[in-house]
Amino acid sequence: MKNKTILDVKDLSVNFDTLAGSVNVVRDINFSVSAGETMALVGESGSGKSVTAMSILRLHDEEKVNYSSGSIIYNEQDILAIDEAQMEHIRGSHISMIFQEPMTSLNPTFTVGDQIMEPLLIHKGLSKAAAKKQAIELMELTGIPDPHYRFDAFPHLLSGGQRQRMMIAMALACEPKLLIADEPTTALDVTVQLQILLLLEKLQKEFSMAILMISHDLNLVKRFADHICVMQEGNIVEQNEVQHLFREPQDPYTIKLLNSEPERMIPQQETTSLNHAQELLSAQHLYCQFFIKSGFFRRKIHTVNAVDNIQLYLKEGETLGIVGESGSGKSTLGRCLLRLESCRGDIFFEQQKIDQMSYNQLRPLRKEFQVVFQDPYSSLSPRMTVEQIVGEGLQIHFPQLNKQQRREKIQKTLLEVGLEDDILWRYPHEFSGGQRQRIAIARVIILEPKLILLDEPTSALDVSVQKQVLALLRELQLRYKISYLFITHDLKVIEAVAHRVMVMKEGKIIETGETETIFTSPKEKYTQNLLTASLFK
Repeated sequence: MKNKTILDVKDLSVNFDTLAGSVNVVRDINFSVSAGETMALVGESGSGKSVTAMSILRLHDEEKVNYSSGSIIYNEQDILAIDEAQMEHIRGSHISMIFQEPMTSLNPTFTVGDQIMEPLLIHKGLSKAAAKKQAIELMELTGIPDPHYRFDAFPHLLSGGQRQRMMIAMALACEPKLLIADEPTTALDVTVQLQILLLLEKLQKEFSMAILMISHDLNLVKRFADHICVMQEGNIVEQNEVQHLFREPQDPYTIKLLNSEPERMIPQQETTSLNHAQELLSAQHLYCQFFIKSGFFRRKIHTVNAVDNIQLYLKEGETLGIVGESGSGKSTLGRCLLRLESCRGDIFFEQQKIDQMSYNQLRPLRKEFQVVFQDPYSSLSPRMTVEQIVGEGLQIHFPQLNKQQRREKIQKTLLEVGLEDDILWRYPHEFSGGQRQRIAIARVIILEPKLILLDEPTSALDVSVQKQVLALLRELQLRYKISYLFITHDLKVIEAVAHRVMVMKEGKIIETGETETIFTSPKEKYTQNLLTASLFK
């Protein structure tokens, strides 16, 4: 017997008024969600997933949005036709939403306890004492440790996983019939991600709740959703039961998305041949400590060993993947190796000891090791043109080049990374995320470095764009014999591009070895847990 339909979206079209006129962002979409069911909306950025979700709660600016056709039926009411007072009653008490980034969704000036209490006070009319008691019970239900203590904590004092659990507690406060989860685990570590999803699955059964999940992670959707709608440019191009759609996709766009999962790019013989390659970078007995201070005199009260007695090496043309949870020391280690962070220990680059070099001694070497950051938008200056961004390093490290020679080299490099050479006078905001990351890569490879630190370079990208960027990095590595230090929490990416993997936990190396060995027969329990949490097994 089919469960009762909770939400029915019929022929929905959404337009936004812009300076350039009305823009149609969602077109004639149809889907329904039943009680106890998980429906997933998937697609690339700009496909209309979040616009659709926000429309269900009418969270768009009423002055700029126009629902040109269709209806959103909840509890036999058309959400698009009711007044704001009725809508306020539905929000939170009947339909709740978990947003992508809990730090920006939680109010930093209120304690998390007060924020969980708010819907209980507004929608249930509870007294403060009763609301506090129920809020603590919700925190306990969602797995928050020491809920009585955490009740008075501010959001910035909690970890990413704890903040997301607080968001879930808020969303479940009034026992909604429908929970909208907009990329609820994107910003979390793989182990925390799995915990959150298992928690939602458990709470869904307890509350007989329907879930509308929005995600670009197909692996996650395959594991947790019952039905799936694939969106492209505002249209639903295909929808079906999850297992059926993954087994027999029909639409070319769906097939393209499913084929965008990273695949192993490195043959085993290449990994073996690197045993005879020259050593480019090595470190021994590397330590980096941070001190937590408190009180008027800022006395040291605690020491954090971010990097704890690390020893590693990197060969010419090799990719070393560094994986681990947030706080494991991955990024700190990368910065230490490139002398961007103070540390103790021995660091050698091409047999030169660089850990004691002064700023002036190190400067000529800077062009040999470069960095590509996680977010291509924040790492590129919005005030500089593409020509200025890509050519900045040339002015510093190749001052002998004249303006024409620099421009020719910039144009050649842009073509190498798959961009047109006529974009020199454009600014970063005019490009997509994938194009911006290609600009960031061009800025680095124009200096012809021997080593590039890649710090989560694809985590902000859609799966299809991610695969293109990984293929580009691999192509550049083969062409110029570049070595990569590849830092990420995405184990599928590491499996695709790394020759060797180093697993970190609390500043220490837990396990290291060839990629195939680590992924097929990990020795350490921590590594096994990471692989399981990444939905590999």
